[in-house]
Amino acid sequence: MPSTKKVGTPGPANDKIGGVPTLHYFDFFSKGRGQVMRLFWEDAEIAYEDIRYTFSEFPQHKSKISDMNPTASVPVIELNGRILTQSYAVLRRMARQLGAYDGETEEEKYWADAMCDVAIDWRTLFVIAFLSPDKETAYPKHKETDRKRYLGALERHLSSHEASVRGPYVLGDKVSYADFVVYQICHDEELTKNGREGMREYPRLVKLVDAMEERPNVKGFLESDRYLG
Repeated sequence: MPSTKKVGTPGPANDKIGGVPTLHYFDFFSKGRGQVMRLFWEDAEIAYEDIRYTFSEFPQHKSKISDMNPTASVPVIELNGRILTQSYAVLRRMARQLGAYDGETEEEKYWADAMCDVAIDWRTLFVIAFLSPDKETAYPKHKETDRKRYLGALERHLSSHEASVRGPYVLGDKVSYADFVVYQICHDEELTKNGREGMREYPRLVKLVDAMEERPNVKGFLESDRYLG
């Protein structure tokens, strides 16, 4: 059976988004797109229900997921009688509802969206290599090619855009939903471990990762038993 856990106490942030969201996602430690949602909700003090499916039991529940999402993929979010899919669209929607985690100007909104999309493109290639039947060959090749390319691209973007140069986040001193997306792919590629050893050539990206892990609610989550590595 999937594990179910209720996290937090509903508060003003839940009122803004319309209730307590229920997340359906894999029991994939603290990795993936579902983890981005958890980090965002933790930071924003949004109470939520966390339903995790093991990879072995997920096929038994796939018809239920298909009823909620025609692509039969997760994460899927239930909120106040609605089914929300496409996790990055959900992040953008909730940022707007909260009146935070998004840019104030059209240029800032564009930049957050752009950096999110760069991280999404990177994640797609990461997943293909990491879950490849030939992982022993495919993933090391990915680390030397696509991963380096996207690390370099993010480093260059964050080091040159007028908003990013003002502070550690994508939008300088203002955290945005995009920061959670960028942070999580770095985490999933295990670049946040070992003193950021794998990121030594990307100091601007290290600043973003450091800033995210120092956010009080994120730090509390990473030090809690809800963080599974």
